[in-house]
Order: sequence, then C-alpha cells, then structure tokens
Amino acid sequence: MVDHAGTGRGARAPGGPGDGPAGDPAGHHQQPARRAGAQGPRRQDARPRGPACGKTVPFRTGAGAARSGAETGTWPAARGTGQPGAGAPGTAERRPARAVVQHRGDRRRLRPGAPALHHVSESGENMNDGEHDQRRKDDAIVRRAAGAPDGKEREGSRRKDDTPRYLNPGDSIFSLWGRVIKARYQRIAAAATRHVLQRPLRIGISARIFHPEAGATGLRSKNLQYLEESIAQWVMSRDVLVFMIPTVNTDGLLHPSNIRLRDYARHLDGLVLQGGADVSPQSYAETPTRPEWSGDRARDMYELELLHEFVEAGKPVLGICRGCQLINVAFGGTLYQDIATDVPTAMPHVHDDYDRHRHEIVFPADSSLAKLFGQRLGGVVNSIHHQAVKTLGRDMQVEAMSVPDGVVEAIRYRKAPFVMGLQWHPEFHRAGGEELLDCTGILDNFLRVARETRF
Repeated sequence: MVDHAGTGRGARAPGGPGDGPAGDPAGHHQQPARRAGAQGPRRQDARPRGPACGKTVPFRTGAGAARSGAETGTWPAARGTGQPGAGAPGTAERRPARAVVQHRGDRRRLRPGAPALHHVSESGENMNDGEHDQRRKDDAIVRRAAGAPDGKEREGSRRKDDTPRYLNPGDSIFSLWGRVIKARYQRIAAAATRHVLQRPLRIGISARIFHPEAGATGLRSKNLQYLEESIAQWVMSRDVLVFMIPTVNTDGLLHPSNIRLRDYARHLDGLVLQGGADVSPQSYAETPTRPEWSGDRARDMYELELLHEFVEAGKPVLGICRGCQLINVAFGGTLYQDIATDVPTAMPHVHDDYDRHRHEIVFPADSSLAKLFGQRLGGVVNSIHHQAVKTLGRDMQVEAMSVPDGVVEAIRYRKAPFVMGLQWHPEFHRAGGEELLDCTGILDNFLRVARETRF
C-alpha cells in the first residue's frame, strides 16, 4: 500500500489497537477505496454508502484526516477508484471520477459522534455543516434584500388549511357544492335548450283524398291520400320538415291502430290545411243546391277533427283555399256554395286559366296583414275558388277582401296565437316577385309561432 507524505496513512497492522492504520490509533482515518478488481480483504469497519450520484459522501475526520484533507485542501480518494486524493505527491491533480456531488439541500442529521457531512458549494469549494448553514443564512439575507420571499415568507403566503387562494374564505363545503351543482345544471339546461332550438320544425299538412271511381280498376279502385307538390315545397323553403298527416282508422278490419289525430298534434309543431275539393254544405248545416256541389264530407270530418286538435294543443294553423273555408266552418261560419250563383254582382273567382287567373285584394286597416305589409295596402293574388266565406264564425276577423266585389279573401281566429286562412294559393306566388303578392312573411309568422309554441 502506498504511504502518502503528510497523511499519516500507512500499512494497516492486522489486529492492531483500534483496528486503524499506523499513526491513527483511534481508527478515525478511512482507508482509501479499492480499485475496481483489486485483490485483498474488504474493510469491515467501512460505513455503508449509497450510490455516489446525487448524494453527499461522508468521510471520517480526525488528526490524520485533518492533515490529509483540511490542511492540504484535497479530497480523499473516490470510493471504488483506489486513487489518492488530489494534490497528493506523485499524482496528477484531478477530481475523482465519482466525487461528491453538489447538493446544497442535503441536511442529513447525524447522531452524536458520527462523522461530519461535507458539502460542495456552487463554486466547488469544500464546506462542513457549520459552513454550509452559514452559507444558507447568507443566501437568505441576499434573497430578502433582492425582494424574493424566503421559505418562511412563502409558507406564510399560503393558507393554514392549504386551500387555493382564489376561494372565498367564507365558503363552506355545502355552498361550494351547491354552486358546482348549479353550474352543472345550467350547462345541461343550456345544451338541451340549444338542441331543441336547433331541431328543425315539423309541420304537418293535411292529405288530399282521392275516392275510387265506379267501375275503376287498378290503382283508381283504391282510396288515395296525397300532397300537391307546390304546397310541400313552399313550406320546406324555410328549412322545415314536412309530414303528410293521413286519416286514421281505429276500426279497420285489416290494420286497426290506436294512433289518434291528437298524437299528430302533440308531436308536430304546426298544421297546414291544403286546398282541394269543396267543403260539403252538410258540414255547416245546409243541403247542396246542386249535386256537383256536395263536396267531400269524409275529408271534412277528418280535417275538422285535425284542426280542433291542433287548436286545443295551442299549435298554429294555416289554411289554404279550401282550408280557409274549413276554418270558418269549424267555428260556426257558413259559405257561399257557388259565388257566381249566390253573388251575381261578384267578379269571376275561378277560370280555366287556373292559377294564372288573378285579381286584387285589400287589407283592412285593423288587420294583422296590414301591419305585416306596412305601407302596402293590398296586392295581386291568384284566384281558384268558386266557394267563399258567407257569414263569419265566432271570434273571426276579416284580414283581406277582393276588389271591387268585397268577397272575403282571408280570415283570422282572434283567440289563438295563429289560426289564419288565405283564400288564394300563396304556394303559386314566386318569392320576391313584384307582380304577385310575396307571402313569405305570412309563412314566416306561422313558423315563428310554431317555434314559440313547440314546448
């Protein structure tokens, strides 16, 4: 074993007093670590050490250690290298391969008489516990002078119960959870409302009915229910869904059903009564003056029930041509069975030109259509009807009249959000057209009420 000058370390005397090296009877000086793979017995009194990386390595102090370390300013050899400390005679000055790692925060508490811990400062100088404590105190003074909070100040800035500082100190666990539950409820309610409002409107249209002809075969021998294309496309032009509402038959022999017309009123947002066959005089307690004016009693019964279900449900209703006449009859009004016969002074309201036949109308000053069209007091509409409103039903108001004969062209039920009948066919008017009255505003009002009453 190599003996270093001035260190007092030499060959170990086996079984010597204190089991220490020569010149160190107290056994305080630590034997340098063996080289990797070196032969010889391992020291039995060596203190167990953990991994060198990230730890402060303790070494014994004493007279010999003071001479070898403190007095010469060198470190003992790194464990496991077998090299003498830097500055030892005959060796190159270098730091051991696994030297003590800088770790200023290691404040290991040692039992009395245990070897002292040495620390390495940021500049690389060796410090014992006392010097390390003094250095930390000096650093704290410098930080306070610079305005940075020290450990105690940082601890004082937090609450004693370790709760976040943004919370109200007066909050209890119940008030906090109450606000959390309320916020969750509002979020769910907003999402549900947004979903309902974004759902397209569902508008039902009453069906036209084709009755089988005598002696007909094939499809004409069956009852048919259908829509006129223009009425469906006019309603769908405002981005809503359209459903034809068929007749129901709870007593059918082949396919009985428990579905009622009130189920359609419950699940749909509005009703459009489309045009078609005449209203039967029997529906307003009269007899037909001519056989061809008998109308369609079966369709009357179906649409009258449908109308009453939607009105009772508070849903809007818009009647077109025949639908306008049916609304008047539903509330106790009557009709002219034939305008040319019953009102000889009236101008023709039906012609072979069909929807190309037109005439002017005017809005009464107190009507909702006068408010809707503003400065426009009337307009030009098509005319495809030979029946018309004769006596108004209860709570009905005239909304438009033809010029110059004064035949009723539009009515409104005053005790409902929106129940209106138009004698002309708005689906045949071009949106934004200048020649014929643009009825898009009427449709928009109908759909607006449908959205408001859908809940």
